[in-house]
Amino acid sequence: MGTMAVDIQGVSKRFRLHQEKYTSLKEKLIHAGRVPYEDLWALRDVAFDVQEGETVGILGRNGSGKSTLLKCVCGVLQPTSGQVVVRGKLAGLLELGAGFQQDLTGRENIYLNGSMLGLSKREVDHLFDDIVEFAELGHFIDNQVKFYSSGMYVRLGFAVAVNVDPDVLVIDEVLAVGDERFQRKCMDRIKRFQKEGRTILFVSHSPDQVRAICDRAVVLSDGKMIGMGVPGEAVRIFREELMEAGDELAMGGGEEPPEAAAAAPGPESVTLGAAPVPEATDSSRPVRLTDVTAYYPGADQRRYLLLGETLVVRVGYQAQTAARDTIFAVEIRMHDGSLVFRTDTEILGMTVAAEVGPGALDFIYEGMPLFDGAYYVNVGIYGPGGILYDWREPACEFEMMNPGRATGMVALSVQPTVVPADRLAEDPALLGLEAHA
Repeated sequence: MGTMAVDIQGVSKRFRLHQEKYTSLKEKLIHAGRVPYEDLWALRDVAFDVQEGETVGILGRNGSGKSTLLKCVCGVLQPTSGQVVVRGKLAGLLELGAGFQQDLTGRENIYLNGSMLGLSKREVDHLFDDIVEFAELGHFIDNQVKFYSSGMYVRLGFAVAVNVDPDVLVIDEVLAVGDERFQRKCMDRIKRFQKEGRTILFVSHSPDQVRAICDRAVVLSDGKMIGMGVPGEAVRIFREELMEAGDELAMGGGEEPPEAAAAAPGPESVTLGAAPVPEATDSSRPVRLTDVTAYYPGADQRRYLLLGETLVVRVGYQAQTAARDTIFAVEIRMHDGSLVFRTDTEILGMTVAAEVGPGALDFIYEGMPLFDGAYYVNVGIYGPGGILYDWREPACEFEMMNPGRATGMVALSVQPTVVPADRLAEDPALLGLEAHA
């Protein structure tokens, strides 16, 4: 076991919400020590540790205590009880504008933040050009930061945090403010930190980001830690907690896939990894999953699909009450959690009206193009407005086998063509179009 980098020992944090605010001296004297308030516990006995070189994600709904926990780790807030022990130099990117003095310029704020992180002026001088280059603020670095846009704030804050050579990097959900290109740049730097063996605490509302970069993840709910484990397990707990809270989950999107076929699996079909789900009992979620089964036609002597065969995922459900505009979503993921394909009935232009009683829906994937490997299927049911009725992860599994010699993840149709020597000088685009006309 490696050295512990961050040790969070039974941390609780209480805020007092005052019901009245007395402003005059007379009121303050009359009500001295008797101002009515109520306690709000943002964190309750949260305890876990992070090893050196480990990346740990923190998941939770809005108001679950994620940002409060990170502020306790960074020393911005002091816990009401418990303690946080951090070994090594820590740099944090918490909320938009945190640590910036509005009336100072970007240049002055770099030196201010550097000094707060324990760097000398000479050390900041050495890092200054790298920080400005990463933040892409060359023409604006001598402007007051109060005139910066939200994206400029994030770029400058992240650039300072990652260039001061931290042992522990703490990142809150501020990267969502930057544009897509800058987010990719930040993720590349985070992955470089991981290769260098640095420790990262990472808050995100994106389960896919947590899957992609985290070794473990913590799930918070109402200030309490309700789960911790590998990213897939943590995401499952997070989504179950969303359902219990009746929360709304943003729907993922993608390009319009081909229309699904309508045929049902034939008599030669083989069942793969059926995963029964408990029957619905909660009236607030009118439709619940009952069972999810993967089929493929023929070859009933083998437990894998061949390249190009058809996969059918049958989603069984039970409707406690009639539910119009029900949305069924299906994901295919590799065993490391990487997303292969996601779609839902809304994207496919299909309206599902779930009548009272049992029902089933088939998702047919014709000509599966995947190469060797084991895959799993996640299934979810949503109501209008993206309200999550039920989610199963994993719902079922299947295996693929490629009998050919090509390698990779996906089989693409390709046809090599020899170009005549006398035509090499011609327009290559036109030549290709003529060859396949």
